[in-house]
Amino acid sequence: MKQETTWLSDLKAASLHVEVGRQARARLDNLTKPPGSLGQMEDLVVKLAGITGKVCPVADQASILLFAADHGITAEGVSPYPSEVTAQMVMNFEREGAAINAIANSVGARLRVVDVGVASEGEFSKANNKKVRAGTRNFMQEPAMTEEEGLAAIRVGFDTAREEIERGAQLLALGEMGIGNTTTSSAITACLLGLEIEMVTGKGTGLDEAGWTSKVGVIKKALARRKPDPNNGLDVLFKVGGYEIAALIGAILGAATRGIPVILDGFITGAASLIAREIMPASKHFMIASHCSVEQGHQAQLDWLGLKPLIRWDLRLGEGSGAALVIPLLQAGCTVMQQMATFESAGVTKKG
Repeated sequence: MKQETTWLSDLKAASLHVEVGRQARARLDNLTKPPGSLGQMEDLVVKLAGITGKVCPVADQASILLFAADHGITAEGVSPYPSEVTAQMVMNFEREGAAINAIANSVGARLRVVDVGVASEGEFSKANNKKVRAGTRNFMQEPAMTEEEGLAAIRVGFDTAREEIERGAQLLALGEMGIGNTTTSSAITACLLGLEIEMVTGKGTGLDEAGWTSKVGVIKKALARRKPDPNNGLDVLFKVGGYEIAALIGAILGAATRGIPVILDGFITGAASLIAREIMPASKHFMIASHCSVEQGHQAQLDWLGLKPLIRWDLRLGEGSGAALVIPLLQAGCTVMQQMATFESAGVTKKG
């Protein structure tokens, strides 16, 4: 496989506006508060200014992109839930019955659900049908996907992100649904970060200790059989990845090429971000970590990316729930920059 021959090789991240970021920091220090007193929010606003090129950034219109797909590795008993739950949950999203529906409604964000590989014969009424294949193959027995399928799934995410941006989205938040995808993400993370599988494998949707031990064994055996190249993120994706993870990669790249901030959710989006950064190193500058999941391995992903989570609420649901929850934090930071008075305009004496 020659990565340089793919359409991905022509992509370039938008340039960061470093000087605008400095100007945003100077403005923050001149607002009617002690410098740095808003803590991490100030760092977040400076980052948003650097991404958007606006000293007073705007993030009023947010879209949540939720990609769904199934995983053949579930045949190895790595999840306490059967694979048909993926399709059932997509139906639940359509009926507005899931946590992400409630959170999206509460923060005023548009939720777009995309079927990129659900193992269901029929089509959903509301979810965008972009199915590459009805679930990946069991990567214990064979590669999860072909190169052609993997690139097609990446393109789904890339195009979806671009479409939302064209519709006016100033901020993208990412989510996923796919029974078995913590196993897939653990395999990706262990391979790319060179960590022991036990260090990056959690209990997913509720495995007991025996189930966790079996899950670790499955990943070890599968990686030994597939032998993905740790220096080639696409090879890792094609051999042990998932279609929704591929679409998440594409969405990150689509946002980065348009200079739009993208909020990562938990462990699954973290796995996608590792590969996105490997494809386009500058894409990490457009990523915002919403939270640190209790799913084992997420902190290692964030450390490798150099990202600091905005909240630590012991989340492990997925669906984009953590990413959606922090949308108001970003919007509040933007409002601070737009509405707070400076010392001069308010007639307040500065320190010293």
